[in-house]
Amino acid sequence: MQRQAPTSPIFDELRGIQRSYGYLPEGELRSLSERLGMPLFRLQAVASFYPHFFLAPPARAEVRVCGDMACHRHGGNELRERLAARYMSNRPGGSPGGGQDVAVKHVSCLGRCDLAPAIAVNDQIFERVTDSDAAALIEFALAGASQEQLAARRAHPAHTRVECDPYADQASQYGVLRSFTQSKDWPALIATLKASGLRGLGGAGFPTGMKWELVRNQPGPDKYIVCNADESEPGTIKDRHIMTNAPHLLIEGMILGGLVAGARQGIIYIRHEYPDQEHILQHEIDRCYRDGILGESVMGSGLSFELQIFVSPGLYICGEESALLEAIEGKRAEPRNKPPFPGQLGGGLWARPTVINNVETFFFVPVILARGVDWMKTAGKNGSAGVKFVGVSGDVRNPGVFEVPMGTSYRELIEGHAGGVPAGRTLKSYAPSGPAGGYLPASMLDLPLDWNAMTAAGATVGSGAIVVCDDRACMLDMALNSVRFFRNESCGKCVPCRTGSTKMAEMLTEWTKGRRGRHDLALYEELCHAMRLASICGLGQVVHVPIASVMKHFPDEVEAHAKGACPAGVCFRIGASA
Repeated sequence: MQRQAPTSPIFDELRGIQRSYGYLPEGELRSLSERLGMPLFRLQAVASFYPHFFLAPPARAEVRVCGDMACHRHGGNELRERLAARYMSNRPGGSPGGGQDVAVKHVSCLGRCDLAPAIAVNDQIFERVTDSDAAALIEFALAGASQEQLAARRAHPAHTRVECDPYADQASQYGVLRSFTQSKDWPALIATLKASGLRGLGGAGFPTGMKWELVRNQPGPDKYIVCNADESEPGTIKDRHIMTNAPHLLIEGMILGGLVAGARQGIIYIRHEYPDQEHILQHEIDRCYRDGILGESVMGSGLSFELQIFVSPGLYICGEESALLEAIEGKRAEPRNKPPFPGQLGGGLWARPTVINNVETFFFVPVILARGVDWMKTAGKNGSAGVKFVGVSGDVRNPGVFEVPMGTSYRELIEGHAGGVPAGRTLKSYAPSGPAGGYLPASMLDLPLDWNAMTAAGATVGSGAIVVCDDRACMLDMALNSVRFFRNESCGKCVPCRTGSTKMAEMLTEWTKGRRGRHDLALYEELCHAMRLASICGLGQVVHVPIASVMKHFPDEVEAHAKGACPAGVCFRIGASA
């Protein structure tokens, strides 16, 4: 019998109420607070923090249009403005605060960067949307379409084989786990991971074997393991690809990690916008329980491991590891002060030592253990080791997720795998790791996908979220777009991030209008310094990165704006804001 992992029931309860009423009536919240023994103000604080919950009746058509990076390059912000003008002007209840007809709003990245522009209509996500597509969906919602009817109109992911999957067929899957349950040789497993050089592939890059060993050596019998599948930074789409096409390898990696670290319960924390991947994973988990791969005796070994899925209530900040734990515990997803760190006693889930890795990291554990360290060392090229999944989006002809050897050049990734920029255009810049990685010029296309080489160049491989801009892009406008994303997604807990990101976005907005103040550059430096030193989590510490990279690599473009000219012809004529 599957036991429930230690997750708070709050979000399931809130979702159930909202499904019944369309929002969260105060009376229902009062009843829930009594059932849970939780003060009403605390329940309201949680519900009001997450954008997917409504404390008042929403519009009949809640339309949220992505305008971040790839969607911005594909006209998402302009689409939102046109829809707002069409549906929210001179119509009853059509104010930006919501109403009974149509509400059109900006939404941060929906995780469809390769299928831009993306919109959500009543929480159902649609890809490569045109004005006529959006209008048809809105009218369908206004006509009373249910969630199921809307869902029937959206696209579902196609399945492809992952090339480095070591298993030829379903019957041979979980072979690495089978061998481990027989040997129980966890020191050898950790030694193999250390020798392979596998590190966290969500962007932080902490050595995986070391992390698992640290948690195993923590005192106490209760430990947890969590998969961070909340990729919600613009450009980051690789984990969606892995969950769609190789759920068995993610789950095998989690079971191995749990058994090695001494955790008997695991949680896959998946973003709200990935319902297809949630269902794929749940189907695989159910299969594992039926076949004895999960449960009280994993493959008859006497070792216990339980696994369940936790659907994120939303927000980019949930991807920060300690904020993620706060959400699982039924709280506002605000990052914790560190130390202690999640892997330490007092710092993890319910204050217990907790392993947190992302999808790609867990995926590669059984791959490496099946294929061997030598495979890992030789799978790369140009002196690099291993394989990496990268997402390429923006101004390219063939956006998508690509499985490539480490050491592959960004030129080969962008011009080869992704087909290059559209015909008649030239490549201007690329972000190697979403907004947090900043922007590099086309002259740096020959850099390799390699941790050390990118660090030496003042950049990062990060999560492998490559967003491309052609010569139609204004780099100051792109920096502003990235800074706005961070401002919108700041949880607001710490003053440096909350006020600093707002001030930086306001300042850049003025710069794109040709209004740079005499003291702006000094103020910018002060903001960067304060936010790097005093922000609690990584979000506040990287807000400055997009503009810093543009000022470094595209100084002439920045200076041109100060003189009232936008070389790309983008600024001074559009009002796209978010």
